[in-house]
Amino acid sequence: MKHIFAFERKSDYEKHQDIIDEFSEKLEGYQEILINEYALNELPKGVLWTTEELATTVFANIPLPAYTNKDLIYMSPDIDTWKKIFMEQLDGKELPDIQEFYEKHSENEVFIILAHELTHHLDLFLDEFDDEREEGIWFEEGMCFYLPRKILLNEKEFHEITQTETELVEAFKDEYGDHSLEDFGSSSYQGSISSILFDYWRSYIAVKYLVETVADNDIKSVFNEYHQWDQEGRILPLSEYFNIKDLFK
Repeated sequence: MKHIFAFERKSDYEKHQDIIDEFSEKLEGYQEILINEYALNELPKGVLWTTEELATTVFANIPLPAYTNKDLIYMSPDIDTWKKIFMEQLDGKELPDIQEFYEKHSENEVFIILAHELTHHLDLFLDEFDDEREEGIWFEEGMCFYLPRKILLNEKEFHEITQTETELVEAFKDEYGDHSLEDFGSSSYQGSISSILFDYWRSYIAVKYLVETVADNDIKSVFNEYHQWDQEGRILPLSEYFNIKDLFK
């Protein structure tokens, strides 16, 4: 993949050069695992590194400075920007353990977000980037966090982020928990950061449950069931097909 730099000032690039180099090297290792084991058959053309402002106002009009399309991954490497977003998602709630987690682990979590975007390019996912995505979006989004976390994090780190997002779901379920997993994407990027990310947290937890509890850690069998749902005509919502529609009730 190409690495493309879109900064208005040379100093912006120089400020982030070390973290870009570090992330690029780590992403290459993760990429090889996806190619060998998870049907990453066609890479995006590159990663476009840029600032939060350009990512969210010039290249797209969304509130989070990381996203992908068929050709490019757009990514802000600014750890301070992401730390601000991680704190903003708490929405003023007193959650000191979660705040401490993000204070300590922001760099790691930012790299996982970059890996998440690359994971979207797996051919194991049913929908193409140009498709109208309305069914089972939660599965792809959840798996795009589950896979890099499971592959790249050690056991302690994996447990900590799982615990953190489980606590976040619990903290925000009264505000945002009255809709199903299937509604993921119906109002994407509208509302507060916490309302946007709530569905990502739930989707990750749902996929983790499917893989580790239902499928006894057999990721491939979960993908097989996902493909079977599609081959049978998507008659049921995916969460109902997997029998987890009441997981968060």
